[in-house]
Amino acid sequence: MSDQGDYKRALDYHEKALEIQQNTLPLNDPDFATTYNNISTVYDAMGKYSEALSFCKKALEIQQNTLPLNYPDLATSYNNIGSVYKHMGKYSKALSFFEKTLEIFKKTLPSNHPDLATPYNNIGQVSRDTGDYSKALLFYEKTLEIKEKTLPPNHSDLPTCYNNIGAVYNDMGKYSEALSFYEKALKIRQKTLSSNHPDLATSYNNIGAAHDAMGEYSEALAFYEKALKIRQKTLASNHPSLATSYNNIGLVYEHKREYSEALAFYEKALEIFKKTLPSNHPDLATSYTCHGSIYKHMRKYSKALSFHEKALSIYQKTLPSNHPNLAASHDNIGSVYMHMKEYSKALSSHKNAFEIRQKTLLSSHPSLATSYNNIATVYCVMKQYADALSCFERALNIFQGSLPSDHPNIITVKKNIEYLKQKP
Repeated sequence: MSDQGDYKRALDYHEKALEIQQNTLPLNDPDFATTYNNISTVYDAMGKYSEALSFCKKALEIQQNTLPLNYPDLATSYNNIGSVYKHMGKYSKALSFFEKTLEIFKKTLPSNHPDLATPYNNIGQVSRDTGDYSKALLFYEKTLEIKEKTLPPNHSDLPTCYNNIGAVYNDMGKYSEALSFYEKALKIRQKTLSSNHPDLATSYNNIGAAHDAMGEYSEALAFYEKALKIRQKTLASNHPSLATSYNNIGLVYEHKREYSEALAFYEKALEIFKKTLPSNHPDLATSYTCHGSIYKHMRKYSKALSFHEKALSIYQKTLPSNHPNLAASHDNIGSVYMHMKEYSKALSSHKNAFEIRQKTLLSSHPSLATSYNNIATVYCVMKQYADALSCFERALNIFQGSLPSDHPNIITVKKNIEYLKQKP
């Protein structure tokens, strides 16, 4: 149920099950743990992470009191807790719980058992989130290796593995490699799924994103529209996945500088999210961010600022203080202040973003380079050229360690450095 976005119905169902158990079972019965985990999963999907964590921990407490130390159900609870921490941006805690899951599975399962793929995959995800791309690739490749050995060649899990590896290459700016893995995933799905299957829409979205990143906007739009067409045929008119498609199409139009078209798609997405999600759901914040971005491009700065501040307000209420989404929001606000020529406010916002990233990301993460770049840009217009040069050089150092040499970010920063070196 929760997969269909109908969170309230799912929660009601699991809470009724819990009520029946409370009337019929002893308090430490393992079935309670299952129900607590189910409730936690729904809260996690709703973005209510503290509630999700509370129910996960209740499940774990029962299992620790009633099950042997390496029992597989304990691994499930560790995995669930890790997932919630991951969504909260508490990556070191998430990694700790995923590693506990892996430890139990390694002790109790054969080396190629399919269940081992789950912790490998999750460790890969956290590594990707923190910018440790080589580790992410290593663990995603371990996941793929197990799946390839234990599953038929066209099994539905394989495209997911290819997509994950593709996503890491995409983060690294290696878009042709990303596209190659996304196309492998699509090939299997086209062979095994009906033409309107939701997973095909996911593949079209991924390929669209790679083309968008490469500046191939007509190809990006074609794939995003294929994804949208499937979702329109198979989902309710207010399903959140439709909103995601509208946002993706809007983003391409934004990159093409066709701002009125972009805004029309962003508004469709926001309308769906407002109807289907709690008022503080992170997806609503994403939608507000899209609106803020487009209004900035349209030079409607007060509107842009209002939407970015709405997004920041949601993140501050629902996420821990060091979550990467908060950093992105501060950057967005800083960018608007920059255009409004309120440079001290811009600098303060960009520094807020930097401080968050410094606490949560590896020193080689490209987002840290983005922060240095943003701060340097403000220093430039404030004519603090020495400070600007120092930040640009730090940005370049990180970009060169994580992106291909011909990446636009590297080219732009190099030009900025040359410009500043010519300053008296």
